[in-house]
Amino acid sequence: MQDIKAIAEEIVAREGGFVNDPDDPGGVTNHGVTIGTMRRLGLDLTGDGRVDAQDVARISQAQAVDLYVKYYFDQPRLGALPDILQPSVFDMYVNAGDNAVRILQRLLCQMGYAVDVDGRIGPQTSGAARKAAEVGRVALRDAYGVARRNYYFAIADRRPASRKYARTRRGGKGGWITRAEAFMSPTYHLSQQEFDARVTSWG
Repeated sequence: MQDIKAIAEEIVAREGGFVNDPDDPGGVTNHGVTIGTMRRLGLDLTGDGRVDAQDVARISQAQAVDLYVKYYFDQPRLGALPDILQPSVFDMYVNAGDNAVRILQRLLCQMGYAVDVDGRIGPQTSGAARKAAEVGRVALRDAYGVARRNYYFAIADRRPASRKYARTRRGGKGGWITRAEAFMSPTYHLSQQEFDARVTSWG
C-alpha cells in the first residue's frame, strides 16, 4: 500500500511556494494550489468574504497536502488505478486536472482498449489500466510518462508563453519535462541532443 500523503508531500515540495506568474494560465498559486481552485472550494482563509491572492498566500504546506489528497486523489478515484501509475497520474492531476486522466485514456485507446476519453475514472478505465499493467507494469508507467511529456510539448508548441516551463533560459529541460521524466525509466529520458531537436522549431 502506497503512502498517498507522502506522495502529496513530494508534490507540494516540487510545486514550490507562492508564485504570481502572468504567463501561468492558472494565475496566482502557492504550493501548487491555484486561486481558481481556492475559489471553487470557497477557501476564504482571511475571512474577508472573498478569495484573492492574500488567501492563496496564506495556505500552508499541510493544508495543500490535505487538499491534494482529498480533491486530486480521492475524489477523482485515482486509487482505482494500478499502484504503478498512481504517483505520476496524481502528480499530473495536480498539474493539469482531469487532463491527467484523459492522457491515460488516450494511451489505453492506442493500446487497443475500449475506453471513453472523458477524464473520469470508472470501471472501464480502471479495468483497462489494470489489464495493461498485467501485461507490463513498468512499461505502462513509462508509456504514460512519455504521453505526459508529449502533452507538455504540445502545449508549448501552441503557446509560446508557456515554453519557459518546458525549456530553461540556458536551453536545458524545463520543469514540465523534468517533472514528467521523474516518473519514467531513465532509458526513456530525452538526451540533450534529442531535446534540442524536439524544440528547435521554437527558435
